[in-house]
Amino acid sequence: MIERINPDTLHKNPAFTQVAVVAAAAKLVYVGGQNGVLPNGELVNEDVAAQSAQAMQNVIYALEAAGATLADVFKMTIYIVQGQSLQAAYAASQALQQMAPPIVTVILVAGLARPGALVEIEAVAAIK
Repeated sequence: MIERINPDTLHKNPAFTQVAVVAAAAKLVYVGGQNGVLPNGELVNEDVAAQSAQAMQNVIYALEAAGATLADVFKMTIYIVQGQSLQAAYAASQALQQMAPPIVTVILVAGLARPGALVEIEAVAAIK
């Protein structure tokens, strides 16, 4: 249902896919930006790695609520507050990823709507 394409004319990286084509019969699931917050609304930690891991876990919870999994994700957008370690954020969330590499956009921002939040992750999935 999701065709991932990495043409020879573009850079290849095992962490992401360059192009995704979704079959017309697919149902799309959009997960709004998830921060590293616990169910009670409190930030898990003041550390970008801990927040990234929790934000990814929250994406998983949101996908499950819609009948999807990480394997169904074809697009992710990750917002990271400037000055934070992209490598630490990625390494922490990578441990939870059991998916084919999606299309990924990483955006450095001055701040996020949730005070103290250092990372926010959005996802788009396709399911039958």
